[in-house]
Amino acid sequence: MPALVLLGAQWGDEGKGKATDLLGGSVDYVVRYQGGNNAGHTVVVGDQKYALHLLPSGILSPGCTPVIGNGVVVDPSVLLSELSGLNERGVDTSKLLLSGNAHIITPYNVTVDKVTERFLGKRKIGTTGRGIGPTYADKINRVGIRVQDLYDESILQQKVEAALDVKNQLLTKLYNRRAIAVDQVVEELLGYAEQIKPFVADTVLVINQALEEDKVVLFEGGQGTLLDIDHGTYPFVTSSNPTAGGACTGAGVGPTKISRVIGILKAYTTRVGAGPFPTELFDEDGEALRRIGGERGVTTGRDRRCGWFDAVIARYATRVNGLTDFFLTKLDVLTGWEQIPVCVAYEIDGRRVEELPYSQSDFHHAKPVYETLPGWSEDITKAKSFSDLPKNAQNYVKALEEMSGAPISAIGVGPGRDETIEIKSFL
Repeated sequence: MPALVLLGAQWGDEGKGKATDLLGGSVDYVVRYQGGNNAGHTVVVGDQKYALHLLPSGILSPGCTPVIGNGVVVDPSVLLSELSGLNERGVDTSKLLLSGNAHIITPYNVTVDKVTERFLGKRKIGTTGRGIGPTYADKINRVGIRVQDLYDESILQQKVEAALDVKNQLLTKLYNRRAIAVDQVVEELLGYAEQIKPFVADTVLVINQALEEDKVVLFEGGQGTLLDIDHGTYPFVTSSNPTAGGACTGAGVGPTKISRVIGILKAYTTRVGAGPFPTELFDEDGEALRRIGGERGVTTGRDRRCGWFDAVIARYATRVNGLTDFFLTKLDVLTGWEQIPVCVAYEIDGRRVEELPYSQSDFHHAKPVYETLPGWSEDITKAKSFSDLPKNAQNYVKALEEMSGAPISAIGVGPGRDETIEIKSFL
């Protein structure tokens, strides 16, 4: 049975939650492999809407085991709050597994994130202020706190002291903030230990044993390809690897175990936070996409920047992830436009460029080169097959598929769980 990676092929917010949830009923495990509660998934089940931030979307599928892998950074208070909210709504969360090697977002990580971003002023990155970046920095600097450290008070005390030795110097001398007390942090973290203990497991072992037993495992990225720390629009990126390679390191599986890599594409393009965005619209079309598409960040609450579909980005995502399939979402949002522009290339200093420039400066100055496709006015939310779509909608999908370099195997035609056209099974 296959091991699948499902990830965003743009700047995130493409609708990964719906895609993961759609597959969740057919898979045995859904594994989050990177990011933290800076990600957000909205999943609609019947007349119920669920906003997930840290938990894998598969937690809403009764037969599925949701897993938070070692590559994720975890804010225990957010985790417990999210679990409590789902329990109150009758969702069984008891099967959740949490890697003991996942790193903890500490209170001082959140503080450093917020004051640093404020200090940068106009040069700010546009972080969510939730401590994600500083936690990954601690991980790389080998002063991070892992989930397993909560169960050895002596080690936890030593690690918090080591981390705050430097951070308190930064807070007091550079940012003019009050020093953070070691004992206060240790006490808060220990307060979470028993509450999350039932979920803590050796998830690397569990996942690999599941694959050996021919179970179906779905690896879920938290952000999009263009936010990848290595392959995104640096420095306006996240602090981890949401690209396909991140699934291997963030979950502890070898690349030979992965059978399919599915990229989620929105039928237009959005981005949250600072950074270059060639197809961004500042007119009534941009506002219409934002309004009709409900483009407000699930986690951040910020309005998303909106623009037309960018085929250059889609081709790049296909290449760096080795995509085998696309899941195209929110096609219904484009209903009503007589003509729909699609970015097929960039113009940079008078040159036509058809691939994503490796130079950040070039990308910052890239101007979109558009081709215009005829739109449609018919309601497509009730379509059950590709042939049910209006001819112009079919042609739009076919054009995007050809430009993007991988087959479109499913199409979202509405927000509901059942409002999806499956052209080719992912399993």
